[in-house]
Amino acid sequence: MKKGMQESKQESQQTVSTRRKFLGTAAAATAAAVPMIATAQTPKQMRFQSTWPSKDIFHEYALDFAKKVNDMTGGELKIEVLPAGAVVPAFGLLDAVSKGTLDGGHGVMGYNYGKQSAIALWTSGPAFGMDANQVLAWHKYGGGKELLAELYNSIGANVVSFLTGPMPTQPLGWFKKPITKQEDLKGLKFRTNGLAIDMFTSMGAAVNALPAGEIVPAMDRGLLDGAEFNNASSDRVLGFPDVSKVCMLQSFHQSSEQFEITFNKTKYNALPPQIKAIIENAVEAASADMSWKAVDRYSKDYRELQAKQGVKFYKTPDAVLQAQLAIWDQVVAKKGADNPLFKKVEASMRAFAERAVKWDMDTNNPRRMAYNHYFGRKAPPKKA
Repeated sequence: MKKGMQESKQESQQTVSTRRKFLGTAAAATAAAVPMIATAQTPKQMRFQSTWPSKDIFHEYALDFAKKVNDMTGGELKIEVLPAGAVVPAFGLLDAVSKGTLDGGHGVMGYNYGKQSAIALWTSGPAFGMDANQVLAWHKYGGGKELLAELYNSIGANVVSFLTGPMPTQPLGWFKKPITKQEDLKGLKFRTNGLAIDMFTSMGAAVNALPAGEIVPAMDRGLLDGAEFNNASSDRVLGFPDVSKVCMLQSFHQSSEQFEITFNKTKYNALPPQIKAIIENAVEAASADMSWKAVDRYSKDYRELQAKQGVKFYKTPDAVLQAQLAIWDQVVAKKGADNPLFKKVEASMRAFAERAVKWDMDTNNPRRMAYNHYFGRKAPPKKA
């Protein structure tokens, strides 16, 4: 009887031991199969500022980017975007991000033109015929990214830069009356930025670079005779049709601009690799989304400006466009004469454009032909 009780006890202990081993093995297998869930922690906060008024669609693009990052990180990183002037003036963004006053920002490189003129080659001028998407292709695959990093290092900017959002060709600008020839620009008080300052100055205008929110008030007070900013949606909400009813379309002064998202390099480098990967992919996702949104919104506002606000759009005469190209060549020759980095960037862009633009022109259909076929004015039927 005693022996039987001992055997029963041993069997019970073996059963418990076997069950424990099984449960331990199962738990290990489950842990291996199921991804680890991060323990609760305070989300990392980053404070950004855009160079745009809160009502501008450009600020909306900055918010779109931040939302993509915030959503994809599941709250592990939270970017807050403030409008222009919330912390620093629009033209002070680069310094604020470099110093760490801001963690990052959303703007354009033309606003940094005064620190190193070569930076504006991405955003100003004809870009050898490239549109903004082709410039982004050069930037990513043709050496532009590395050159921009070299430029920022040369001026001691402690930033990591991402380019995004290809912009359509920008208008020549808003004026009191149509521009019919280059001489119409002589003595004109005009707003632009980047290397376009040099182009319009050489064309005879008296140029003043102003941030977005100050342009229309300056025109209203007579401090400007004309100005350019960017697109139908931005120009409409900023109030251009309240001070002018004439807008000249097409220009080589900024035919290929894009946005720039910057991070303070020290703070960016401290981020985990997974978060950096999310940011890099969010930049490209935001770029595609912005280009699609722009087609929708700009075309709507282009129609509304004409139908509801009485704006007259005119094509810039070819003679003015040809003059821009000739003057641009003089501007870049002068800038590159004593700036080796300027010449280096220009040569890289030129080499990429020579093959990319020819491929594009030879490959893609003429859109105006198709548009005229479907939407062009039909000839009235002949009378019997």
